[in-house]
Amino acid sequence: MKLQRIQQIENYIQQQGSISLDELCRVFNVSKNTIRRDINELEKRGTLKKVYGGVVYVENSLVSFENRTIHNQKEKEQIGKRAAALIEEDDLIYIDSGTTTSQILNHIDPELPFTLLTNNLDIINLAAAMKNVQLILIGNSYKRKTRSFVGIEDEAVVTRYNINKAFMAATGVSITSGLTNSDLMEYRIKKMIVQRTKDIYLLADRSKFDHSTLLTYSPLESIKGIVTTREIPEKYVEFCESHSVDLLYSN
Repeated sequence: MKLQRIQQIENYIQQQGSISLDELCRVFNVSKNTIRRDINELEKRGTLKKVYGGVVYVENSLVSFENRTIHNQKEKEQIGKRAAALIEEDDLIYIDSGTTTSQILNHIDPELPFTLLTNNLDIINLAAAMKNVQLILIGNSYKRKTRSFVGIEDEAVVTRYNINKAFMAATGVSITSGLTNSDLMEYRIKKMIVQRTKDIYLLADRSKFDHSTLLTYSPLESIKGIVTTREIPEKYVEFCESHSVDLLYSN
């Protein structure tokens, strides 16, 4: 419980940039002594530094999109390839922003006709060269850190579509917290997408399991399947079997 709270505090400080100890106490409903201990732990990790009355996030501690792409690169490519096999002719799909989901179009028949919604710059660039793909963009503000577009002024941009399949990314996945994300603007898009989608597929390498962040956009039992590797913890295999969630292995 403590570790989960510390993770949530770190994600919240990252979103805010800087924040007072009093506000952290209010948001997480804990005492100032507890917050100070948690902050000391995060300071040791090098993710933030203390200032008078509060803390600030250390920007250079963030892992860049490019470095996250390199991490577990082979696994991400294999997962993307397995997910690509799920896309069928005339599907209306959504591909989420992420270093694993961005691999999908590298492994799909370039002649396959389907409609694609996305907010991911790399997916947009790949789809633009596929003559039979009808491309629909989501988001009106570019976020360089994740190479994605965020912010929706008109929710009808999403809610008018009945999406067959959504290929989602998550910052963390856990049985108790489900599919989680730490960015409020990305969370809003993810939440709207899963509400409009028939079959939701999570793409996640082994590093994402047993982690959770501040915002849950879908319970784990509500999704259609997980595209992953065979090295995931056994408890997730058991959970998926008991909740009719398909496990689609890439290896």
